[in-house]
Amino acid sequence: MVSQRRAGAILGYLNVLAKNLVNLLYVPLLLHFLGQGDYGVFQMTNSVVFALALLSAGFYGSYVRFYMRERTHGDEQGIRRLNGIFLLVYIVVACACLVCGLLLVMNVHALFSGGLTDREVGLARELLMIMSVNVAAQLMSTPFDSYVVAHERFAFQQTRQLFTTLAMPLLAILLLYAGMGAVGVACAQLSVSLVLLFLNIRYAVFSLNMRFMFTGLQWNMFKAIAMFSFWIFLNQIVDIVNNNVPNFLLGAMASSSVVATFAIALQIRNIFFSMSTTMSNVFVPQINRIVAEHDDNDRLTKLMTRIGRYQMILFWFIFGGFVVVGQNFVRIWAGDANSDAYWLSLVMTLPVMIPLTQTTGIEIQRAKNRHKARSLIYLLAAVIDIVISVLLIPSTGYWATAWGYTVSILFGTGLFMNWYYHCRIGLDMGYFWKTMMPTIITSIGVIAICWFIVHVAVLPDLASLLVYGIVYCIVYAVAAWLFIARKQERGIIQDRLHRRMLRK
Repeated sequence: MVSQRRAGAILGYLNVLAKNLVNLLYVPLLLHFLGQGDYGVFQMTNSVVFALALLSAGFYGSYVRFYMRERTHGDEQGIRRLNGIFLLVYIVVACACLVCGLLLVMNVHALFSGGLTDREVGLARELLMIMSVNVAAQLMSTPFDSYVVAHERFAFQQTRQLFTTLAMPLLAILLLYAGMGAVGVACAQLSVSLVLLFLNIRYAVFSLNMRFMFTGLQWNMFKAIAMFSFWIFLNQIVDIVNNNVPNFLLGAMASSSVVATFAIALQIRNIFFSMSTTMSNVFVPQINRIVAEHDDNDRLTKLMTRIGRYQMILFWFIFGGFVVVGQNFVRIWAGDANSDAYWLSLVMTLPVMIPLTQTTGIEIQRAKNRHKARSLIYLLAAVIDIVISVLLIPSTGYWATAWGYTVSILFGTGLFMNWYYHCRIGLDMGYFWKTMMPTIITSIGVIAICWFIVHVAVLPDLASLLVYGIVYCIVYAVAAWLFIARKQERGIIQDRLHRRMLRK
């Protein structure tokens, strides 16, 4: 299982890197083939249909906890009943998705005729039909995917996701060359989703011996799952509010250019989120197993701190690199008109250091069924974010949404959640932050040194990205070796390097 978690983390980061590289190339290609109008229709319908995925109501995040509870009790029949309940739930959810998609298709003219031409309305109708089936296929894959995760088969899971990352755009480009336009892109998404559904079913049922029982299903179990999932669902709603409402408010109260600059900053911020959750996701089954078997808070604290320390090192390495070369990168990539996206990204990204290095704590809450408070405080934080944005947008534009988000993060995930972890969950947050301080202090020192170098040695833009980036990586690596790495870690690295040299 240790090798599975290691492989899952490595493949997960490879997947994140691939996604970001693919997006850099894929979006311009879509714009080239589809044109501004059809691309807008595609993104609009994709956003509408994506909301149907919320019908799953957080059930995905609850399976592992209930599976570990049944396995701890040694109840094989209970696991089969659990599988049966989840399969039935997702069959109902997938059918509901298709019904909602059909309703959207039937009313597409009434919904979009005010802003779209007749041809674009027809395109939206075709896309809605295909995308609704695609979401239904993804939903049906969830019970089998959850079973794979519960068995900690992360190598298979991440390999499959990497296949999706690469196969979908390649197939879409082939269909675009064939002249199928936006419909071809939607068909590519559907085709990959169906292949993944088949692979998940085959692996779960035939390789992991997943079995179902549909008799003797317990209403109490379903009720417990539904209540547990509701708070995850509420948290998903809050995430959507935080990611989408600011753009809507800026569009309604400011201008489209302001929205564009803020959207670029959000794209940069979201890279940090994807890098953080990759590592914690592979420990979800282990956390649920610890809680189900022993509920040992000391062991959970050490696990959270160990994972959080690696997340902290990764966060500061990437954040520091962005501080050093990000200003030139944003100007080259997004143009001078969006240069403020650099500062917006810094303001919104620095405070998320706290939740991004404590993602393991979220899974500990869920494993203990203590995640209700987090959902409620996140809801309150989202309200604070919106209120600050509405009050300040007329005078400060996108800075209002940036400061609103920052305040909500500092008070919600910062002060409150750390108090909650320490006083209510039973984790030793003093130990956690004491362990993090060498990384934070060292990283700030490295950033300060490299920032000074950047302002002393003036280089052409493209050269500066390469030279400053290499200098920063070298300085950070040396500082990490001297001040962040522990004696045991340095010994392990030196031993491995010595063995490789002997092999050569």
